[in-house]
Order: sequence, then structure tokens, then C-alpha cells
Amino acid sequence: MKRRSANDQSGDRVDINLSPMIDCIFILLIFFIVTTVFVEESGIEVKKPQAASAQALDKQSILIAISSDNRVYYGGEEVGVSGVRPRIQRSLTSSESSVIIQSDSGASHGTFARVYGEAKAAGAKTIHFATEQ
Repeated sequence: MKRRSANDQSGDRVDINLSPMIDCIFILLIFFIVTTVFVEESGIEVKKPQAASAQALDKQSILIAISSDNRVYYGGEEVGVSGVRPRIQRSLTSSESSVIIQSDSGASHGTFARVYGEAKAAGAKTIHFATEQ
């Protein structure tokens, strides 16, 4: 019986098949991508007014922000009051979400009322106003 030493080069080469491991990694990657919840932000930081009856709302809500200089934002871009209705209509076709209006405490009531009216006209069933508790 012949013994092989550790330095013997004449032996068979051993390969490790990595295909099953790569397949598992791709399946896990797809699983995590599909199950990820994407939180949509309004795009600007607003100073919300105080309220005693504040409560937490669903994360799948549509966020509209009104800055202190009465500019209206959705998804980080300025859309103006006229851009509120088409964006809410587009978002409502995929799911029944509530609309949250984040208005800065320095914004005018008239701008808030116009944004609220556009959201109602777009078909939003529930519209909330974001406040600090």
C-alpha cells in the first residue's frame, strides 16, 4: 500500500461547488427586497404645532408637507397646490392609504385649506393633520 504525503502533487484536485450557496444567497436577497417596507417621507422638515390629542398613524400613509413659506412638497420635491391631486390619485390607485398633511406652524391656514381640498377632491377617505404631542 502506497502512502501519499502532504506535498504529493499527483493526487486528484478537490473542488468545492459554490453554486448552491450562490443560489441561496440570491433567494435570500430577493426575499429581503420583496419584504422590505419602504417609508415615504414628505421631503422637508416642518415644525409641527402642538396638540393634546395626537396619535400614531399607519406607516403606509401619503405624506404631504407645507413649509413655513407656503410651499407644498411631496416625496422631496416641490409640487405646489395644483400637484397634490394627481399625486394622491396615483397613490390611491395602488392602495387605500390615508393622507397626512404636515404643515409648518408658520404656514398660512389658506394654503392648508387648499391642500386639504385637493386631497378630498383626489378621493382620499381619511385626511389627518400631523402635530407634535
